[in-house]
Amino acid sequence: MTYKESFADRGRAVVKAVTTKDGLIGDYDYAFLFKPNLPFMRKSRRAAPFFGLNDHMPVILALVLGFQHALSMLAGIITPPIILSGQGGVNLSAEDAQYLVSTSLIVCGLCSMVQITRFHVWKSPYYVGTGLISVVGTSFTVIPIASGAFAQMYATGYCPTAADGTKLPCPRGYGALIGTGSVCALLEIALSFTRPRVLKKIFPPLVTGPTVALIGIKLIESGFNNWAGGSGSCAGRPESGPFTLCPRVGAPHALPWGSAEFIGLGFSVFVTIILCERFGSPIMKSCAVVVGLLVGCIIAGATGYFSDAGIKTAPVVSFIWVKTFPLSVYGPIVLPLLAVYIVLMMEAIGDITATCEVSRLEVEGKLFDSRIQGGVLADGINGLLSGLLTITPLSTFAQNNGVIALTRCANRKAGYACCFFLLIMGIFSKFAAALVSIPSAVLGGMTTFLFAAVGVSGIRIISTVPFTRRNRFILTAALALGFGATLVPDWFKYVFTYSGDNRSLTGFYNAITLVCETGFALAGFMAMFLNLVLKEEIEHEVVDEIQEGVAVAKTADRNDDEMDREEWARIERGKEDSDLEKGGEGEKSG
Repeated sequence: MTYKESFADRGRAVVKAVTTKDGLIGDYDYAFLFKPNLPFMRKSRRAAPFFGLNDHMPVILALVLGFQHALSMLAGIITPPIILSGQGGVNLSAEDAQYLVSTSLIVCGLCSMVQITRFHVWKSPYYVGTGLISVVGTSFTVIPIASGAFAQMYATGYCPTAADGTKLPCPRGYGALIGTGSVCALLEIALSFTRPRVLKKIFPPLVTGPTVALIGIKLIESGFNNWAGGSGSCAGRPESGPFTLCPRVGAPHALPWGSAEFIGLGFSVFVTIILCERFGSPIMKSCAVVVGLLVGCIIAGATGYFSDAGIKTAPVVSFIWVKTFPLSVYGPIVLPLLAVYIVLMMEAIGDITATCEVSRLEVEGKLFDSRIQGGVLADGINGLLSGLLTITPLSTFAQNNGVIALTRCANRKAGYACCFFLLIMGIFSKFAAALVSIPSAVLGGMTTFLFAAVGVSGIRIISTVPFTRRNRFILTAALALGFGATLVPDWFKYVFTYSGDNRSLTGFYNAITLVCETGFALAGFMAMFLNLVLKEEIEHEVVDEIQEGVAVAKTADRNDDEMDREEWARIERGKEDSDLEKGGEGEKSG
C-alpha cells in the first residue's frame, strides 16, 4: 500500500467517524456510566463491552471517557504546584501560582501524548512511550523533598526573609528545584536502557514498598495542616503579625488555625468522597475526589470563604513560558532527587504492568519488556523536559488503571481525548485561577485522602514481599530510620556545627542533613543496601539425623511435627486408660 492510499484510507475513516451514527455514537450503553448505585435501583447484569487498544470506538464515547480520565487526574495534577507555590513552599504570588497550575495541566497533557503514542528510536531496539493509556501528572514524591529544601533555603539566606521573619517570594528557590530536577532525570534515562529484570533485582518491592509508604505518611502532615486552615506561617498560631489568622489577616472569613469551621469544611469534602464510592455511578466513583472538591467549594462559596479577586485579574489564556524562573543546580537536593527518580522509575514499572493487565495485554515477553523500557525512558525524558517547561518532576499516574477497569476501555482514543481536555483546562487560565482560590481547608480534605492513597500503595507493594526472617529484618531496619526521621524531622539538624565561609563544604553538609531528615530517602537507601548485602537464607533450622547409618537432613518443622504426634499419642492413651478405669468402676458397682 502506498503512502497516498494509506493517507486516503485514513481520511475516509475520519469522515466516517464524524458523519455516521456508528462512528459518532455507536451502540454503547451510556446510561451505564451515569447510573448511581442506590439500594432501591435494579442493577444491570449485562457487562459493558470491552474496547481494546486498537478497537473501533465511537467518537462521543472516546470524548466522554477521555473527560473521565482527565477528571480522575485533575486533583493529582493541581495539588503539587498549589502546595509548592504557597506558604508551605516558596510563597509565590497568586499570579505565579495560577501560571504553575495552568502549565502543569498543559505539560501533563503533552507528555501523556508521548507515553500513549510510543515512538521507535531510529535504528535501535528502543522505544519512547508505552503505547497504552499511560498518563502522567506532577509527582507527589517531590513535595517532601522540596518542602525540606525550601525551609533550608530560607534558613541559610538563599531565599529572602523580611525583618519580622516573614518568608518572602523566592522564585530563585523554585528555579533551583526544577533545574536540579532536570539534571537528576538523566539517572532515570540511563536506567531505562537496563533490563527490567536487573532493575527489579536492585530495586525490588522490599525497597520501593516502604519508600512509597513513607512518602504518603509524610505528605499527610501537609494535608492535615491545610485541613485545619493552612500549612504556612498561620499554622503556628502566632500572637501578632499578618498570620494570626488563616490564610492571613484581611482574607475572606479568616479564622485562627484549627477552628471548627475549617475542620468542617475539610470534613465535607472527605465525607462526599466516601458517599460517591458507596452510591455513585461508575463515572462518579472514578472522579470521587473531584466531586468532593466541588462540594467543598460550593459550601465554602456559600459561606463566604472564597475571594474572586484572583479570578477577575487572571488572563483569559495562558501557556508555557509566560512566566519563567532562573534555573540552577542546588547541591543539597541532588542526592534526595536522585532517590526520587529511582522511586518514580519503580512506580512507572509497576503502573505500566498494571495497565497491561487491565488492558488485557501480555505481562511478559519481548513486547512487554519493550513497553517497560519505553515507559521508563519516556518517564525520564518527561522529567528532564518538565523542569525546562517550568514544572516539577512528573510521574506515571496509577489511578487511570481504575478508570480502565471500571469502564472496560483501554482504547488509545480515550487517552488522546484525555490529553485534549487537559490542554483545554490549562490554556484557559480562568480555570486555574479558580483552582488556586480554593480555601486551604477544602484543599486539605481532598489532599489528605490522596496522600493516604499513596501510603496505601506502599503498603500494597510491601504485601507482595514474603515475610521471611531476612525480609522482616530489612523492613525493620529501614522503617526504624524512616519513621524516626518522619516523626522527628529535625533530629539531624545540629550534627554539623561548621559555620565557615566554604560554601561547597556547607552545601555538602546541607545535602547530608537533608537526606537524613527525609524519612523515605533514608529508608530507601537502607533497604537497598541491606537487600544487596544480606544473603537469602533457608528459613528452617537444619538438624542432622542418623537413620541406619545415613545422615538425613531434617528441619525443625519436621521435629515439631513428630513431637506433636507423640503428644497426641500420649493424650489418646490417657483417654483410653481413663475409659478403662471408668468401665472397671462400673462393673464393681454393678
